[in-house]
Amino acid sequence: MRVDKWLWCVRIYKTRSIAAEACDLGKVTRDGMPLKPSKEVNIGDVLTVNLNPLKKTIKVRQILKNRVGAKDVSEYMEDMTPQAEYDKVKMMHDMMFEKRDSHIGRPTKKDRRSIERFKNGDF
Repeated sequence: MRVDKWLWCVRIYKTRSIAAEACDLGKVTRDGMPLKPSKEVNIGDVLTVNLNPLKKTIKVRQILKNRVGAKDVSEYMEDMTPQAEYDKVKMMHDMMFEKRDSHIGRPTKKDRRSIERFKNGDF
């Protein structure tokens, strides 16, 4: 089975064309070598998929014919991504958003200035 089709079937990418484009851009590798969309995927292959900022490592368990439901994906692939990668993404997500209490109204001019200083790193 083609690597772009397999990535689409196991729901790594929403569409097959996006999976093929990711392969063309070198975001999908096997043993450190970028894969073209038409490369064959075999049972036991370990693929690294760069889903900025997450680098997902996947082991191919089975080859499938059609796209499967989200609950059945674990039968066809094994997620070997280290927990540190998921922690890094969570930390980046937490850093991007500031938590404000609800129902306190819009920020004042002073609040906005302190928010901007925080975003720029000028504590």
